[in-house]
Amino acid sequence: MILKKVSWFFKRHHFLYITRFKLLSKNASIAAIQNCSYNEFNLEKDIPKDFKKINAIIFKEAKPALDLPLVKQLSIWLYKHIKGGPGLSAPSDKALQIMLAGKGGVCSDMAQIFNNFCVINRVLVREWGTTRAPFNKEYGGHSFNEVFIKELNKWVLIDVYGSLLFYDEGSVPLSVIELYQRVRAKKKILFKSFAKDREVDNANVIKNYLDPNTTPFLICNYSNKTYDSFLGLFRPHIPVFIIHFMVFLLGKSYHYRFPLDNYKKIYS
Repeated sequence: MILKKVSWFFKRHHFLYITRFKLLSKNASIAAIQNCSYNEFNLEKDIPKDFKKINAIIFKEAKPALDLPLVKQLSIWLYKHIKGGPGLSAPSDKALQIMLAGKGGVCSDMAQIFNNFCVINRVLVREWGTTRAPFNKEYGGHSFNEVFIKELNKWVLIDVYGSLLFYDEGSVPLSVIELYQRVRAKKKILFKSFAKDREVDNANVIKNYLDPNTTPFLICNYSNKTYDSFLGLFRPHIPVFIIHFMVFLLGKSYHYRFPLDNYKKIYS
């Protein structure tokens, strides 16, 4: 119990939350992140076998030839088979098992396993997070994905937990950058679930996406193989925040890129 409290302090206490952002954050231009993807640092051969077994089940009838219907089908299957729960700090294959058993998984866990499924389906994917600028300790942030849809020739934001896409007035799916540019310009934004008969949680959408103080950051250079190795070797013997700091000191850590805001606004 004491170890859990210490772990929570290092992960969630707002002073240390800000310190983590200071260590990991970088400013970037929109052009500089255009070609960044999770696939750069995660090869198909390095994704754990459990993902490939589940992927065969997801697409046992047929796999769509186009990217957008493929990621929709994948997202809907995950939503139907994962009810969510406590956040996980486990190797990705173990996290997948726990989530499918109905024993855990928050938005960041879902975004992470979705990344791996996209890699083995040869879809370019990346993960984003959000915070508030200036920092708001009442807002815990959110994680979601963005996929490059070849038939549209563009990045498209997808919220797997919400089976959610965002659109402009012409019903064109929006990228992360496009969404937040429209939020700031107070332009019309449409959103709906692509899962049949699923209602959208409007309050949650406003909190995580449409609040004007929300700032997005791209999670870059995350090596699933590296973190699986460290978590598999040291958990549960060492608190996860120490494991992540070890990876950081070894120069193998991910980092955050802020393409729309100076990340120092968080601390103002």
